[in-house]
Amino acid sequence: AKEIMNSDPEIRSKLTNLFGAEAYTTEGLNRPYIASRAFSDPTLLQSLNSIVHPRVVEDFEEWAESQSGDYVILESALLFTSPLKGHYDLAVVVDAPIEMRVERTVARDGVTAEQVRGRIANQMPAAKMRTLADVVIEADGRDLTPQLTSLSQKIRNL
Repeated sequence: AKEIMNSDPEIRSKLTNLFGAEAYTTEGLNRPYIASRAFSDPTLLQSLNSIVHPRVVEDFEEWAESQSGDYVILESALLFTSPLKGHYDLAVVVDAPIEMRVERTVARDGVTAEQVRGRIANQMPAAKMRTLADVVIEADGRDLTPQLTSLSQKIRNL
């Protein structure tokens, strides 16, 4: 999605119309600005998603068709609430305690814990995602090897 929002001229135009000239800087997408606006306004977030998600699905399908491996993996924080539903054979949720998720996102994205909690508040609750998943990976600091080995076997058995 990040790459598409930067490279697709139609998406860039629509996002500029939606968020104004501040949506892009000379370096590309102004993620902090868009995040601050979208995650504080559910209507704006819905509009953003309606612009970006269909193109993400199209891009994923094109990419997946060009792959030659045994399987492909799609990562999406919005898997169950986007048009991606139905474009996969197995849904895997990677979950961790909320404070661990906040700490990891703060470190990765350079945002505040409050901003991360705002993003999480706009997502489907983890408990609900867990009920929709075919497999749940516990990313709580334990060794992931056994869980990933099991997942790999499950995928190969599809």
